[in-house]
Amino acid sequence: MSEKKIGILSLPVIVAALGYFVDIYDLLLFSIVKKPSMFGVGSTDASLLYDSTRVINWQMLGLLIGGIFWGVLADKKGRLSVLFGSIILYSSANFITGYITSVDQYAACRFLAGLGLAGELGAGITLVSEVLPKNKRGIGTSLVAGIGLFGAVLAYFTYHFTGDWRLCYKIGGGLGVCLLLMRVGVAESGLFKQAQDQNISRGNFFLFFNNAKRFKKYALAILIGLPTWYVIGILINQSDRFGKAMFASTTIDSGKSIMFGYIGIALGDISIGLISQLFKSRKKALLLFYVLCIVSIVAFFSSINNSNDRMYAICTALGFSAGFWAIFVTMGAEQFGTNLRATAATTIPNMVRGILPLMNMLFLDLFQKSWGWNLINSGIVTGLIVVSITLVAFVFTEETFHKDLNYLEAEEMLP
Repeated sequence: MSEKKIGILSLPVIVAALGYFVDIYDLLLFSIVKKPSMFGVGSTDASLLYDSTRVINWQMLGLLIGGIFWGVLADKKGRLSVLFGSIILYSSANFITGYITSVDQYAACRFLAGLGLAGELGAGITLVSEVLPKNKRGIGTSLVAGIGLFGAVLAYFTYHFTGDWRLCYKIGGGLGVCLLLMRVGVAESGLFKQAQDQNISRGNFFLFFNNAKRFKKYALAILIGLPTWYVIGILINQSDRFGKAMFASTTIDSGKSIMFGYIGIALGDISIGLISQLFKSRKKALLLFYVLCIVSIVAFFSSINNSNDRMYAICTALGFSAGFWAIFVTMGAEQFGTNLRATAATTIPNMVRGILPLMNMLFLDLFQKSWGWNLINSGIVTGLIVVSITLVAFVFTEETFHKDLNYLEAEEMLP
């Protein structure tokens, strides 16, 4: 029995895109309201950097753990169960964040929100990949990510016009409830229903590790996505500190940098989907964006970056060049069978997000705090390490553009 394929602008694609829109609104809101919200729960100028890093690290840890939990659940119980369950959790956590009074409470709420947010993109990309024909998968998943990433723009303007970070979190919770109602009419993936009828393990996370070939694919699928969170989590997120260090600016708004960066990422995600269709290759499109990313990173640390306006422009360029998130996640979904696909697509992006604390350890704790390097040198060396690892992983990653997704992963160990 073959899966009935549907159009790019069908309900599952639209709802997945809106789901990721709310996901990104909630995920990036902390970075946009970081300073006022941290001061609002007791941080000081002296403690702001380490308090805010602790909060974001807890959020990323939640994403890492949640990615495994929701991925396994999506393959065991269905893609829709995750889309419903995850949104209930992160919407509740964000609404509660509007009432917190301490840094510890902030970290706990961001951890819970991270747990919930972890399930959104992977389950949505898996569902869209399975219901669209293979010649439209790249466009469909890129639309999901491209539209979804504009959630960061909404988060910025919501705070810009309200000036109330607590209200912004409550609005995020309300958006989640609205999305929950929209999802009632979305049907489950036919490929998943077929897999349910098979006597085979579904959502077994350990299948990634009991087989050398599968483990290699899984590890490579994670490593090819590292530059996105180096760009977002370090360069763009701390653009205010870099601006002060490079050209003595004290007026850069990192929240505004994030907004411009995510406009770039959204446009990049839509573009890379179209480019991969033009090239008939995921890898060729990805390589093009790696080159653009390297050029943008060089521009970020060069003398060209010497004013607030140029910093915002370069953050937009960085975002566009790092806008391969959708293709990266799609490639992860395409490399594994139906009984393991959602686990892969959900855990892979959250493993990358979960690596951000390790990047921060290099960038902040090792290079700056322990070794005494300055901000700029720490950023450059961290970027060299991240990009080098990614390019090696890219070389060994398989092409997935023409791959048929109607198959299952065998449980036995292979040589």
